[in-house]
Amino acid sequence: MRDINLKATEYFEAVARLGTVTKAAGELGVSPSAVSQQIRLLEAQFGVKLFRREKRRLRLTIDGDRLFQTTTQAFGALRNARNAIARQRDTRSLTIRVSPSFGVRWLGPRIAGFAAANPDWNIRIDATPDFSAFETEAVDFDLRYGLGDWAGLTVVCIMRDLILPLCSPSYLERWQESDDPVRRLREARLIDSVKTLYRWDLWLASNRLELPDLSYPFRFDRSSMSIEMAKRGGGVAFDSAMLCLPELQRGELLPFAPGIPAIEFPAYWFVCPSRHLNRRIVNRFADWIGTEANEHEARVRGILEELGCSYRQATGPELLEGDRPQ
Repeated sequence: MRDINLKATEYFEAVARLGTVTKAAGELGVSPSAVSQQIRLLEAQFGVKLFRREKRRLRLTIDGDRLFQTTTQAFGALRNARNAIARQRDTRSLTIRVSPSFGVRWLGPRIAGFAAANPDWNIRIDATPDFSAFETEAVDFDLRYGLGDWAGLTVVCIMRDLILPLCSPSYLERWQESDDPVRRLREARLIDSVKTLYRWDLWLASNRLELPDLSYPFRFDRSSMSIEMAKRGGGVAFDSAMLCLPELQRGELLPFAPGIPAIEFPAYWFVCPSRHLNRRIVNRFADWIGTEANEHEARVRGILEELGCSYRQATGPELLEGDRPQ
């Protein structure tokens, strides 16, 4: 059998559902003669009569009723899908993709403030290491950890990172009698955040510190896990002070070697195609997160200075190649 004429089938379904050609024509926005013509074409294709006329009203034949039961379910499902898509399109929504640890430890505790200031917006956040394919995915922007080298996109640094060895107060007490950072590090259990841009080996080399047997009893692919392990007394994490300000403020984490400068470099970025900035809500979020990040960075710097830490800027060659999820 040749392919069914979908236009004629749509017209047939409308007539069968509404009972008259005139009503169907009104719903479809065409003339009654156009509807009648499509019904005749469909009957010719099937080789059967689909309607019989009774007292000015069309009644379905047995064959017509069989076809109607199928077509009305199919077109009803299509109409429901169309309406759902239209409702979703009209909803005021904002979709954000964020690096996992940054999303959990930094953005998560703050997003309620932005939502309260923008109550008419639905906000979706995907915490994933995967960078957005903006041409094929419905994502407004990424909040991404990395080097900031995403070509063809608007890339704005929202926050610099400050990383240093961190541990719990109870763990630090073991070395209170020694001011030698190398001795401390040789005996400490090092926690490695394997996807950070700046890791133990780079930090040791840049400070001309040598550990003959550099090993990591613990290795995690998320900073949030490394920080939690250090907070629990499991060892020393070389990680981001930006991601653990609450622990620093509560004294749950302390610098393991405050005499050695923390490393500073631009690390957290707002990334999107330039055309996405035409959305007012995207610009509003960019302004909001810029303010939040500046205030947060100032608090981190202040508490590190209170704890006797200084910091120095990392140079390009010191950083590992490529961006990594954080």
